Amino acid sequence: MSKLTDLPKRILIGRALRSDRLGETLLPKRIALPVFASDPLSSVAYAPGEVLLVLSIAGVSAYTFSPWIAVAVVVLMFTVVASYRQNVHAYPSGGGDYEVANTNLGPKAGLTVASALLVDYVLTVAVSISSGVENLGSAIPFVVENKVFCAITIIVLLTLMNLRGVRESGKLFAIPTYVFVTGVFIMIAWGAYKGLIAGDTLKAPTAGFEIKAEEEGLAGFALVFLLLRAFSSGCAALTGVEAISNGVPAFRKPKSRNAATTLALMGALAVTMFCGIIGLAMASDVRMAEQPAHDLLSNGVPVGADYVQDPVISQVAAAVFGDGTFFFVLLAAATALVLFLAANTAYNGFPLLGSILAQDRYLPRQLHTRGDRLAFSNGIVLLAGAAALLVWVYGADSTKLIQLYIVGVFVSFTLSQTGMVRHWNRLLRTEKDPARRRHMIRSRAINTFGAFFTGLVLVVVLATKFTHGAWVALLGMVIFYAIMSAIRRHYDRVSEELAAPDEPTDDSVRPSRVHAIVLVSKIHRPTLRALAYAKLMRVDKLEAVSISVDTAETKALREEWERRGINVPLKILDSPYREITRPVIEYVKGLRRESPRDVVSVVIPEYVVGHWYEHLLHNQSALRLKGRLLFTPGVMVTSVPYQLESSEAAKQRARRRQEWNAPGSVRRGPVHEEQPREPTGRGD
Repeated sequence: MSKLTDLPKRILIGRALRSDRLGETLLPKRIALPVFASDPLSSVAYAPGEVLLVLSIAGVSAYTFSPWIAVAVVVLMFTVVASYRQNVHAYPSGGGDYEVANTNLGPKAGLTVASALLVDYVLTVAVSISSGVENLGSAIPFVVENKVFCAITIIVLLTLMNLRGVRESGKLFAIPTYVFVTGVFIMIAWGAYKGLIAGDTLKAPTAGFEIKAEEEGLAGFALVFLLLRAFSSGCAALTGVEAISNGVPAFRKPKSRNAATTLALMGALAVTMFCGIIGLAMASDVRMAEQPAHDLLSNGVPVGADYVQDPVISQVAAAVFGDGTFFFVLLAAATALVLFLAANTAYNGFPLLGSILAQDRYLPRQLHTRGDRLAFSNGIVLLAGAAALLVWVYGADSTKLIQLYIVGVFVSFTLSQTGMVRHWNRLLRTEKDPARRRHMIRSRAINTFGAFFTGLVLVVVLATKFTHGAWVALLGMVIFYAIMSAIRRHYDRVSEELAAPDEPTDDSVRPSRVHAIVLVSKIHRPTLRALAYAKLMRVDKLEAVSISVDTAETKALREEWERRGINVPLKILDSPYREITRPVIEYVKGLRRESPRDVVSVVIPEYVVGHWYEHLLHNQSALRLKGRLLFTPGVMVTSVPYQLESSEAAKQRARRRQEWNAPGSVRRGPVHEEQPREPTGRGD
């Protein structure tokens, strides 16, 4: 099995790294930005479109409200960024929102935040990949015709890249992210020049279309509700902001300062791009509709089911650069790629949060273990599986998935900022230094406003999105909360049962006697080795036990036993129904009933084979027996292995693989002699 899996594993994820090389995986700011901020940066590709889609319900006239919605999103973004800059300085250990809520508001609040973040990370992957497939599908028909297949394939590829390690995947993701950001800024600058200075008229491909309003003449509460719903959809631009707070340990030193700087840079870039795209969409008369086949009209006639509605950013690029031009194609490719890579924010946040939760015994301990490339591999695979399932269920439709989005992130925003207010209140009660008190009071004011504003947005999101699918996200949070609570209760119960008491118990008292049983099927080398080992244990009583399923074989075994003069009593257990496991279990239980203070030691001879397929041909009865005996109190099970020639050959092959050197490794020097590089201390 090792031979079959080791080589493909090394090809896919690379050579294993030593634990003392963890420091080499820390990220400078230029790599941390695309790693942790690719989600909020890329969300500008679909967040403006979501705003226009909702406003289109009231017709083109409602588009005039989009600049005001953009302003509200900008204010919210700056508020959240300023609030999280306080978080990364106060809690640099990487627990992020979960640690803040758990420490200041209690375990239940912490678990609520953790549940919300886990759901949001899964949705981040599903939404980003689905949106990227739709963007790519506007240029490649095959992709849009096979959306689910393509989306799941990309999830698998992203998973493999992340299994190679945070730093290595970050280098892969940096170039597309920076190309996308640069392309959007060039588009905004060139569009502003053409529209404001050159006096050109920008026309999107849909500029000549009309929108059939689903609800005409909205006013009063109905209009306010529509604007709030559009605002909540635009808030998708804020997803992933918390990932930097959760990923502070992955930054180079000084960690908190570098994380805070990256947060500020991310906020400035996202806000500028979001506002620029909204402005250009208004200037070029972009038209979007939730049901384009029916609600988009060309010369008064619906465009029909064959019409494919391109995203806002693609339409704006066509208006600014021209459809099919070099810059249009470059930006379209970079947009699709960065949307795929935006899922990397979740691939870094989910496994790290899962590791912290596993350490706190809320998730299985396997999630706390680092893989070969020093990444939390089990968490990465779990995230990929959950996201692929969600993509399959919702048909990789970003419009449907977006309705589930941002509920979880605003739950974590609100509870985290509330926890930070309590954090500053606690410190202010003991702090006497005036300068530090002024700093704390300012930080508390920022977090207080952040808690109020994000709490208000959470109410808006729940009110406007609940019936459109947000209830699914809430249900997911409840399920995560229940599962993690159950896991914690299990670990607590096991820990309590395993705790060693101060006073002596039956576990520490020496048994009266040890009754050893060697299971025998026939007399061969493994049997003789098991008998010799059992004699070495110096037990109080030793016997061999065989199961009679064939009279002739049993008779031959007894005769061979007597002929060899083996000085161990042989007991034959009848099995009229040809069972192996049950007679042994019943015999062992009978010995325990007769002498409860005795320990029964069952010795099982086993073959050791060298090929995976040979395991299917041997030791199946031994495996079933060991599985059943584990549940029998007072019974110890010992396996006595006997190595066959194929296992020795496998061992030699493994040794040769370890000693093999790749071309050029002589010049580089052996891997085990490499020393971890010293940090530069530049803090970049």
